[in-house]
Amino acid sequence: MTKEKRQKIPNNAFDRRPLLDLFPPVSPYSTGFIEVNDIHSLYWEQCGNPDGVPILLLHGGPGAGATLAHRRFFDPDYYRIIIFDQRGAGRSAPLGCLEDNTLHNIVDDIEKLRTRLNIERWHLFGGSWGSTLAMAYSQKHPQRCISIIMRGIFALEQTEIDWFLYGMKMIFPEAWEQFAAVIPEDEQDNLLHAYHNRLTGHDDKERMAAAIAWSLYEGACSSLLPNYETITTDEQKSHALALARLESHYFLNEVIAPENSLLNENEIDKIRHIPATIIQGRYDVICPITTAYRLHHIWPEADYIVVPDAGHSAQDPAIRSRLIEATENAKTIS
Repeated sequence: MTKEKRQKIPNNAFDRRPLLDLFPPVSPYSTGFIEVNDIHSLYWEQCGNPDGVPILLLHGGPGAGATLAHRRFFDPDYYRIIIFDQRGAGRSAPLGCLEDNTLHNIVDDIEKLRTRLNIERWHLFGGSWGSTLAMAYSQKHPQRCISIIMRGIFALEQTEIDWFLYGMKMIFPEAWEQFAAVIPEDEQDNLLHAYHNRLTGHDDKERMAAAIAWSLYEGACSSLLPNYETITTDEQKSHALALARLESHYFLNEVIAPENSLLNENEIDKIRHIPATIIQGRYDVICPITTAYRLHHIWPEADYIVVPDAGHSAQDPAIRSRLIEATENAKTIS
């Protein structure tokens, strides 16, 4: 197949188009749980138009869970919006569970959910870890994908993990110092193992301190303008622990080797025919642009949009607007 580059927003100037806002809040018309094995029960919900075109949201993390705002990236009059919390995340149970929690498992869960909801084909919409899942699922089940919209590309490769643990301090040194301070200096040369040991240990106080530090570090580095959040409620603490446990688990045990990369040409060839949009914040510190740029070169048929005034977060106004624009454009794809 001839590779042909598609439209790209110029990345040397700010996009002056009016920013699009989220659609109004919407409530689910159906919810449920799917038992994917003897351990994990996954929450799912459907919003919008029951007779609309299906679109699946793949949340980030691993372990972040879906939020109410996730429903609002899609026109509820047009789309049948499907959202689920992945293993160990959000409203799924058991929260923070690492057992049988792998990329392969979650890809299989997505297919089980499609079958459960009697959906023939759907659009995929995912950012960060959600982009990892979108690539992995579509490469295994390309016939089930109408289109793919991805933000903040993450390939679950070792260089990306090393950047998260050590490289981000070049941009956010204050946040990194607070992140590293939880770990004694003699263990800071292997922060991942040190954090994982604490997050999976039996000391409740130590486990929660590590979870809060991990979550605040990621949150502080996610937006174009630093956003220093607080974690105070029991619910916030529980979800921070799930996020930190799952991310450290995946970063330690599920890293994809170069020879198996989701960005290898033979893997991209499986999905090259699927209409796709790659949206990347120029100043994304969590998932630096280098991975998206690699994907653009191996998959030039996909729309590649560099947002010059945005970081990692889907709620950065310019990123949010381009994502909504992409879901609107996807209405023309069948």
